[in-house]
Amino acid sequence: MSKPKVFEKPTGLKDYLPGAVAKLRKIENRVLDCMDKWGYSQIITPTLEFYDTVGVASSTLDRKLFKLLDQNGRTLVLRSDMTAPIARVVASLLKEESFPLRLSYHANVFRAFEAEAGRESEFFQTGVELVGDGSSEADAEVIALAIAALQAAGVKKFKIAVGHVGFLNGLLHEILGDCLEEQLALKEFLLNRDYVGYRRWIQTNLTNKKHIEELEGLLRLRGGEEICAQAKLVTPNHLAQASVQHLCEIWDVLEAYGVSEHVLIDLTMIGDFSYYTGMTFEGYAADLGFPVCSGGRYDNLLTQFGRPAPATGFALKTTRIMEVIDKEASDEPYRILVLYDLAHREEALKHANEMRSRVGVRVETQRVQTESEVEAIELKAEGSYLFHGRVYEDIVPFV
Repeated sequence: MSKPKVFEKPTGLKDYLPGAVAKLRKIENRVLDCMDKWGYSQIITPTLEFYDTVGVASSTLDRKLFKLLDQNGRTLVLRSDMTAPIARVVASLLKEESFPLRLSYHANVFRAFEAEAGRESEFFQTGVELVGDGSSEADAEVIALAIAALQAAGVKKFKIAVGHVGFLNGLLHEILGDCLEEQLALKEFLLNRDYVGYRRWIQTNLTNKKHIEELEGLLRLRGGEEICAQAKLVTPNHLAQASVQHLCEIWDVLEAYGVSEHVLIDLTMIGDFSYYTGMTFEGYAADLGFPVCSGGRYDNLLTQFGRPAPATGFALKTTRIMEVIDKEASDEPYRILVLYDLAHREEALKHANEMRSRVGVRVETQRVQTESEVEAIELKAEGSYLFHGRVYEDIVPFV
């Protein structure tokens, strides 16, 4: 194995330069402020967790976890999401706190994507967990908050697609019975959005015409409120019916929030079907093929930590959101440079501190040795100034 070059980074990792960091922090601060206004308190958990607890409990496939050994030979993992670590805290440090608990976070997470083009092994998420409330009101709250958070982040055009794993589970059980392998095959097609493969499997493996029509009809269950009524006619299965009713209740609450225009129902969307237990959703920004947020209900996770409780939440894909708002005009700070010589240093630095109290202003200071340095300032076309290769909106000389 060749030794890495001096400037080489591991695959999937990147450096964030000052402009990108400023954008990331702006998104983070605005979104966390939005979540705080909804009653969510921020939490920070360790970057490293034990594999046997948080690693096993996470929704991430084992082969996508970064593992290492501590000095005692115990296997650790770099956190691959924030939901499992928060579940650990809720069941331990917060075990005396009454439900519901509303927690928010911003963190970097790690997943090993083997040479998958365009996938980053380290990325940032900003999200919430609402623990201890199993109602449709709670599910609607996190969807409405996801919408508010995307708007706070600066994403202007987006849609939230909402599904329910219970509907598909009920439909597949009615048609395929307890044939879990066949159910898994169809779920994989839907998870990967491989509708061609989904139809081909149905046509190849099923002979009952009614069952074929029901499963192919699932692909048409995408739209607005009318999908609730249509889905109720697909199958009499009790679980499927209860799941659709839950979605109808969520829709009613979202209308009360006044955000249903951003939402569509998509019963082909199941999220990570091994992890989510009910409602799931994804948010898509215009002109971006990847989701910028995702979430759902995961009522079984807390049981693994000894404190059974229903839970729901979501995470914004903060790194992807940076790509979206990169195309929009950003409100850059008003950059001021204060120049001073030794005789005027105290006066200049005092003036710089006074200006730093203003909102939207960035003030730098620079000592100059000669008047010729000040004379080197170039006036640019749009009212800005150039000094030693850097652009400023204003330059204040104390010489």
